[in-house]
Amino acid sequence: MNDMASDETINGVPVTEEQIAAWAAEAEAGYDVGALKKRGRGRPGRGAEPSQVVALRLTLEELAAIDARAAREGKTRSEVIREALAASAA
Repeated sequence: MNDMASDETINGVPVTEEQIAAWAAEAEAGYDVGALKKRGRGRPGRGAEPSQVVALRLTLEELAAIDARAAREGKTRSEVIREALAASAA
């Protein structure tokens, strides 16, 4: 039998045959679907309305300026861009 686990990792941590057996036993016993759904998936929403992802092309200089401002102000890149859009629309 090929030891498949010897080459597999999760976040750089090798997956052992024991871990695979534990996962299989957990699956065979069944999952609490309610508990799994409570964990949530993906990024949290920004409000009551759904958000739309928009692709935007920036030069390296523009991106560096946004990242510098974000670092200075302790904000994310997205927060800086949203603030700039809101200011320009006002």
